[in-house]
Amino acid sequence: MESLGSGGDSRDLTEQSLVTRRRQLQAISRRAVLDAFGPPRAVWTPPEGPSFVGWGTAATLSAEGNERLTTLQASADRLFSRIDADDAPAATRPRLVGGMSFHDAHEPAPPWTGFDSARFVLPELQLTWTDDTAWLTANAVAPDDPATVDDRVENALAEIEGVTPTGGIAEPPGVASRERCPSRERWREQVRAAIDRIRGGDLQKVVLAQSLSVELERQLSLPDVIARLDVSYPDCQRFLVQPGDGPVFFGATPERLVSAAGRTVETVALAGSTGRGDTTEEDEWLAAELLDSEKDIHEHELVADAVRTQLSPYASSVQTGQRTVRKLPTVQHLQTPITAELDDAEHVLTLVKALHPTPAVGGLPPDAAWETIRETEAFDRGWYASPVGWFDAAGDGAFAVGIRSAVAEGDRATLFAGAGIVADSDPDREWDEVQLKYGPMLDALE
Repeated sequence: MESLGSGGDSRDLTEQSLVTRRRQLQAISRRAVLDAFGPPRAVWTPPEGPSFVGWGTAATLSAEGNERLTTLQASADRLFSRIDADDAPAATRPRLVGGMSFHDAHEPAPPWTGFDSARFVLPELQLTWTDDTAWLTANAVAPDDPATVDDRVENALAEIEGVTPTGGIAEPPGVASRERCPSRERWREQVRAAIDRIRGGDLQKVVLAQSLSVELERQLSLPDVIARLDVSYPDCQRFLVQPGDGPVFFGATPERLVSAAGRTVETVALAGSTGRGDTTEEDEWLAAELLDSEKDIHEHELVADAVRTQLSPYASSVQTGQRTVRKLPTVQHLQTPITAELDDAEHVLTLVKALHPTPAVGGLPPDAAWETIRETEAFDRGWYASPVGWFDAAGDGAFAVGIRSAVAEGDRATLFAGAGIVADSDPDREWDEVQLKYGPMLDALE
């Protein structure tokens, strides 16, 4: 589906001009903008580099089925084929932002209402921060008069400059009740069944997830929850996608799926986990134990090998960095950076299709792991553990894996976390690992 404008006007994108106008403005806080402008909206805040907030809808692209990314790329190529743009930094280019479901056969039922199998939005307005400078971008598809886009960016600029800075970050809403899926005993049964499959030779690894549904004591404030994640997880990718007036998907993920700029590609293998210590000495001991753990190293290398294999058909070279420990507030991970130089420039969606799902969130072999996940998990993953990110007219873009995440609406939220199961996994240890991974979202809510 290709829709133009938030009113749902559906027209063929072919031969329709995309008009883009940009203005520089004084820096303003992302929280203030989120507080002032409502949905649909999106947030993308990487540890390094430009961040942006988008709101309103100039165009929506959606697709379903196992060729959904190919369909989306073709739609995006048509959308971007005729651009009327002014001169401004590359970081302020129009961007399609969104994501996709973990399983291609996805029906957007609660709590995932509005989250199609694959959905990307070109925001009507996009505010980009580059170092200490902010840029406002206004987008319109086939406007009656391009001058109206100049008017729109000027009017929006005045609106933003009139935004009153908000006060301090409010306290979290608090958690009134919790409901887990599965129960601890059912989890043990699921893990043991997966281990039997692995030992029987059907699988090498499978990632099983849990969900935690919580009722909040007060309505969730999106500006405040994102601000809390910014403070607590500055070295993670913070994101938010809210397609309409309903649910919002947000998180602070440590896992980059892929970033592409021309022929240069960067990704990371992230797998193998342990907790954080109460003292510096205990923390370092846990990190050293993780680096020496045969089980965790095996799980990690399955991921790293798969990523290299998935990139190799497109790359003239693939380089692997040193395996280290990634320390986050509640958990430590093994990580290995991976970079590639491509034979030819590839659209980032091509690479997303090649990499999703990595064994860090799916398993090996992929088809057997997907079958196991479908047969085992009693809830819909929706967009959890799936690619979320953006791309531009050049096919450059960045995607993260939607873990350490939640989907929320009003005073309810559903959190997700998973653990990689290999032959020598222990069900109770894996349960404990999942509880650690709920930490970022629970910290933001209670």
